Amino acid sequence: MTGTTSTQSPGADSASATPGTDAQPTTGTAARAERVTHSLVRDVTLPSGGTLALVTLDNGLDHTKPSTLGPLGVAELHDTLSAVSGRAARGEIVAAAVTGKPFVLAAGADLTAVSSVSDRDAAHALGVAGHAAYDLLDRMAVPTFAFINGVALGGGLELALACTYRTVATDVAAVALPETSLGLVPGWGGCYRVPRLVGIEKAIDVILTRPAANKPFTGAQAYETGLADALFDAADFLEQSLVWADAVLRGEVTVERPPLAPAAQWQATVDAARERLDAVLHGSRPAPYRALDLLATARDADPVSAFAAEDDALADLIMSDEMRASVYAFQTVNAGKKPVGAPSKDLARPVTRVGIVGAGLMAAQLALLFAQRLGVPVVMRDLDDARVQHGLDHVRSTVEKLVSTGRMPADKATAISAGVRGTTDLGELAGCDLVVEAITEVLDLKKRVFAELEGVVSAEAILVTNTSALSVTKMAADLQHPERVVGLHFFNPVAQMPLVEVVRAEESSDEAVATAFAVAKTLRKTAVLVRDRPGFVVNRLLVLLLGEIVGAVESGTPVEVADRALRPLGLPMGPFALFDLVGPAVGLHVLTSLREDLGDRFPASPGLEKIVSESIPVVLPSPARGVPASVDPALQAVFDSVRDPARAADTLDEAGVLDAVLRSLAREVGLMLDEGVVSEPSQIDLCMILGAGWPFSAGGITPYLDRSGASEAVLGRRLLPDGVANVPA
Repeated sequence: MTGTTSTQSPGADSASATPGTDAQPTTGTAARAERVTHSLVRDVTLPSGGTLALVTLDNGLDHTKPSTLGPLGVAELHDTLSAVSGRAARGEIVAAAVTGKPFVLAAGADLTAVSSVSDRDAAHALGVAGHAAYDLLDRMAVPTFAFINGVALGGGLELALACTYRTVATDVAAVALPETSLGLVPGWGGCYRVPRLVGIEKAIDVILTRPAANKPFTGAQAYETGLADALFDAADFLEQSLVWADAVLRGEVTVERPPLAPAAQWQATVDAARERLDAVLHGSRPAPYRALDLLATARDADPVSAFAAEDDALADLIMSDEMRASVYAFQTVNAGKKPVGAPSKDLARPVTRVGIVGAGLMAAQLALLFAQRLGVPVVMRDLDDARVQHGLDHVRSTVEKLVSTGRMPADKATAISAGVRGTTDLGELAGCDLVVEAITEVLDLKKRVFAELEGVVSAEAILVTNTSALSVTKMAADLQHPERVVGLHFFNPVAQMPLVEVVRAEESSDEAVATAFAVAKTLRKTAVLVRDRPGFVVNRLLVLLLGEIVGAVESGTPVEVADRALRPLGLPMGPFALFDLVGPAVGLHVLTSLREDLGDRFPASPGLEKIVSESIPVVLPSPARGVPASVDPALQAVFDSVRDPARAADTLDEAGVLDAVLRSLAREVGLMLDEGVVSEPSQIDLCMILGAGWPFSAGGITPYLDRSGASEAVLGRRLLPDGVANVPA
């Protein structure tokens, strides 16, 4: 079974696209002391002879520990800017500017400090303090500049926005306001200043749309959008910024600001954005709605009232479960860079050539990924020339599309296409260090492939299966060397989905598992170690969820009611849209497989069987890009036609369906932990966030089960300690 493309998941770049904290899972222990970002001032003589006071933000650590702004850092910034402001008022300087240490302006608020706030008054004080410091830049007696030399996120970007002018370097990889993806709003002036700077339409993209898709701006994009006024090469960025600032001060360069849109147009844009939020989120989380409310009033509000409204919104949201769960999810994903339970990387074997058994869609995606990220030759093998050619055509067409859209240089595309070749001869896999089978999900067929491979490849070669649910142990049981077999379960689409489940079979050696982790890291995937149990983590829980939804429908609940029932979870799509995305035949196959292994809590479904056998559409076409498809009303007749009266029960409403799903998931999570599928609940959350698009706002799956009461109702205990991913009781 495949995963879903999340509209809220962080993806591979989340650590550089979100306010930074230590890459450690939250354990409920006391928060670490604030890593203070200092405000260092020096005077710079401009080409024309005037003096500019340059404030550099620096926490004293290298770029892997970005500067963040906690209470102490904000207080120091306030004191520093107060002193600079005094010099400006006395005519001692002609301008002031802020910049950052190498590669970083500032990565926003210190989330560890924010998530440790225990009452609303303290939360409110954080907003007030930020506004007070930043307002000094906005109201200074001389022009102020921000020289965005590196990552500028959240409060870091808001600091720049408080200045009169901004420059940005060409190598800056992340400029963003990601707060709404973390259960917050840009609460240090962002909701007021952005729409007044770039217009309401672009502001909605900056504050709502891009955070939901985890798409920060590059430096060049920030300039094109209007967040920055000038773009300079990184090599001499500071020097060029100072020359430009001097030209602005002398009147040689004028920066034009667009006029505010008419009030009616402004409101119409906000209304359209609200409709889109409702279509995607269905009111499941408050932060995007609070941000939109602030954007709606930004046109006509004065700064004092606008910033007071931001303070109130920030205080409310800091004291919300959504924000605490979002921070837990961020920390869990960040900690995933250091896989739990992985053998020493020193045990990994070198991979210089990769073989792929199969040339279907998944196999072709894997071939391209290995060629692109590992940079080694890849050979795809299938049974006939037509299938092989189809796989090669997919690789080459995908590469051509990447080139045409500017996402891959032509020379690299040529090298990748030349590095992937096809064959019908199994013997051509003999020189491969790593061979991945990506064929039909039939156990006997996979066993036969591995048996054939064992007679071809070297004794040192690692054999990998991409199975989505089958037993890796059974797959390897008849081999002379079962210890060389390991699972690498990728999710579809392979290039976009960041998760790989590393499946350790009963006989898998440390060397095989270490090689799997090393390969996953080079492929830029987050790898999670899972025990060889049916469905592993993601598919076991997703299929159970689908089974519960279908079970409710086949017991009398209307299809549309069952499909709406999960909206409070904030999932990127409804259950039937998910079923359609993964492919009905694939979903039914995994459901059947899990039922055989785990019992009748994974129900048989005559309705799904009919959908697959007759190729019946499941959902209607999506009404707009980014808006999830809704269930096809005609599906009701399909389930009505196969319903067994003996299975009829009291019809559940939406709340009843949601409760049944949550209880079922809580029971299954408890069983998975008892079975040792993963080592701890956070690993389940990591899998569900990155492999199934489970929203940050829920914290993954276990925090929601705790908050809903399902964990204690079914298991008699919480899955996480109180306060780890929620406001403590």
